[in-house]
Amino acid sequence: MAIRSKRPYLIRALNDWIIDSDLTPYLMVDATGDGVEVPAEFVNDGRIVLNISPGAVRDLLLADDAVSFSARFSGRPFSIQVPVDHILAIYARENGEGMMFDSSEADTGTDSGATADTPEDDHPPPDGSGKPGGHLKLV
Repeated sequence: MAIRSKRPYLIRALNDWIIDSDLTPYLMVDATGDGVEVPAEFVNDGRIVLNISPGAVRDLLLADDAVSFSARFSGRPFSIQVPVDHILAIYARENGEGMMFDSSEADTGTDSGATADTPEDDHPPPDGSGKPGGHLKLV
């Protein structure tokens, strides 16, 4: 029996926790991967940060193989599709707490136990540091 990836389960659980905590869930995505459908004009250095809060998206589906939803970018509607193995992190915008995933290795279902800071993006925590204080866990 093959071991299932824990990544989609962790994404769903962290998304629920972030929303239940009245925070804003963000996904950081490797936008260069196969099957990633995001608006190219918002990709920076091969990555895009997506706000997946209920007020920002419609029809959010956090499936085992991909995350999909509809959203507006600069007033234009887009259908977003991101395979879960191209999700680099999920975190709360307000405090940076969340989890970072290792994109350099195949997802084997094992936990490396390493920690890392939030990769730099346009949405740093409100303390201005640009880092969540090491709250993201690399798996």
